[in-house]
Amino acid sequence: MWRERALKVVLLLVGLFFSAGIYPLIGSLRDPAGSDTGDTMMLSLYVTLGVFLLIAVRNPVAHRSVIAFAAWSSFAHAVTMSIQGLEIPSQRTGFLGGSAVLVVIGVALIALVRTRKTLGRTSAVVAQG
Repeated sequence: MWRERALKVVLLLVGLFFSAGIYPLIGSLRDPAGSDTGDTMMLSLYVTLGVFLLIAVRNPVAHRSVIAFAAWSSFAHAVTMSIQGLEIPSQRTGFLGGSAVLVVIGVALIALVRTRKTLGRTSAVVAQG
């Protein structure tokens, strides 16, 4: 029970964090000449993912694939940012810091989401009880 509550809290926080990207996204779309197009495109994906994570808060078990995508895409983004941070000295601190945040998000989601095995065990225990 504590695991599901913790997952719901993490989903809420990460969903809000990703969805908050709507503000810089709107700013970038209003002034495209003064923004980085790659960042704008990434923000659009993260805002969308944030909305779906907020939807998943109500029933995480039914949204395991979205949660898994959020975790593994965070790992993939962290690896890419880390490599770029090591290659571009002027971006090192920001990229490695951002990578650390994404790794924490990915680990938290993977650690808290219930797998098919734990779901099966829980169902068996409930059926016996």
